[in-house]
Amino acid sequence: MLSKTGHIVGSLNSNKEQLAFLRLLNLLLKLGLILFGIELFDLTRPPNELSYVLFLEAVYVAFCYRYRFQCINTPSILLITLIVDILFWSTWLFYTGGATNAFVSLLLLPVAIGAVTLPRWAPWILTFLSTSLYTLMMLTMPENRIRHHGMDMSSHYLGMWFNFVISALVLTITVGYIAKRVRQKNAQLSYLREAQLRQEKLLALGTVSAQMAHQMATPLSTLRLLVDELVEDGTAKDIEPEMQQALTRCETTLADLRLATESIRQQKAYPQKVDKLVSNLHEQVQLLMPETELTIEIDTLAAYPAVNADTSLLPALLALIENGARASLENIQKAQVTLSVTSGDSGQLCFNIRDFGKGMNAKELSELGNNVVTNPKGMGIGVLLSHASFERLGGQLSLSRHNQGGTIASVMLPANYDE
Repeated sequence: MLSKTGHIVGSLNSNKEQLAFLRLLNLLLKLGLILFGIELFDLTRPPNELSYVLFLEAVYVAFCYRYRFQCINTPSILLITLIVDILFWSTWLFYTGGATNAFVSLLLLPVAIGAVTLPRWAPWILTFLSTSLYTLMMLTMPENRIRHHGMDMSSHYLGMWFNFVISALVLTITVGYIAKRVRQKNAQLSYLREAQLRQEKLLALGTVSAQMAHQMATPLSTLRLLVDELVEDGTAKDIEPEMQQALTRCETTLADLRLATESIRQQKAYPQKVDKLVSNLHEQVQLLMPETELTIEIDTLAAYPAVNADTSLLPALLALIENGARASLENIQKAQVTLSVTSGDSGQLCFNIRDFGKGMNAKELSELGNNVVTNPKGMGIGVLLSHASFERLGGQLSLSRHNQGGTIASVMLPANYDE
């Protein structure tokens, strides 16, 4: 994981260095053409005032190199710098031949960079600006440049202008579309890599859990025999109900774990009505967490459809409620949780579980449910397992802060209206 992160950061740093180097190369190219290429490329000898522009550009290149990280990471700043690049190129072109300059096509360079790196609307601004400046240079072209050595070059320069416009449009439309698809693919690949890492962690947790469950079966059977002997002897009357309750809960949990493992292995899923699911959830909270005050709010439309469920759905929701109750108890000394079920967009149902705790910061919210976290209160394994259960059922878990305090765990599950 660290190697992949380091590779991504190294790639971003490389792009920043390349863009800064490209601006420096552009400046050196302009200086070199003025000093050594005026006769070779039939350029107009620029006035002395252009030296002030080149000095400002040198300051600008140094500034962009100094703040290259901010420039490329912020789309609006990157767009502004590319606009400035076009203005500097246009100024240099205007004083060295304008539309007759053989290097006028370099105005396409900022357009190409914008098409690859910026949102799809931004390259249109660069295309409009560069085309407008090129058109202005066409309209202000000196007569002696149009008639070169007695030949009328107007049709040639018009063809260059038309070719420039077509090239700019192709870059803006085609390259922008391809860049968008590449970004989407990269985002999908990144999500799949994170999902694969999460599945690997869950597989390791599942293997350990299965081993521990297998090892617990024998001690539980032994404890059951010992408790039965104590009950027969009448020596544990005071603590016998608590011992029976604890053992029953352990045995029930172990049996549920076996059933859940078998159900997941066979990929058994069944539709369950939302009202029935909420009712079962409320019963389990009263049975396993009697000190928790669970407030249920359910929309009328959300009560009728069903969701695809398996044996892991109910424990996953219970884990979120248990975490919320613990957070509320630590903050307001009361295990209070609110569950609301609403109809979401695209035929989905949203289960919102809100606690009344102190809330979490943005970093904790982004990591919890996706990775094993380091925290004195736990490692977030319950939320991680719940997230995996929802994903397996086609759902999604997201965590956010409530505007009045606390955290909201939102579970989106596909609705099944056929049942």
